[in-house]
Amino acid sequence: MARAISVRLDEETHRALRRLEATGMTRSQAIRAAVVAAAARLTENRALAAEVAALEADEADRREMLAVAELMEDLRAPG
Repeated sequence: MARAISVRLDEETHRALRRLEATGMTRSQAIRAAVVAAAARLTENRALAAEVAALEADEADRREMLAVAELMEDLRAPG
């Protein structure tokens, strides 16, 4: 069941909504899509942050990364 809400849009948000509506979406579709996309980005950002933290904590991976960087530096052309 759909739930109705009311929001006050600032000018920037109103322009963004108009751009979404210009694609053929209804106002409701555009708002729903934007809310779902924003929530998905939060989830993706948290997952990425967790992956970065895990890699930073992996000493073997850090050693390998440093070894590869050293090898790349050794292979770099002089000058």
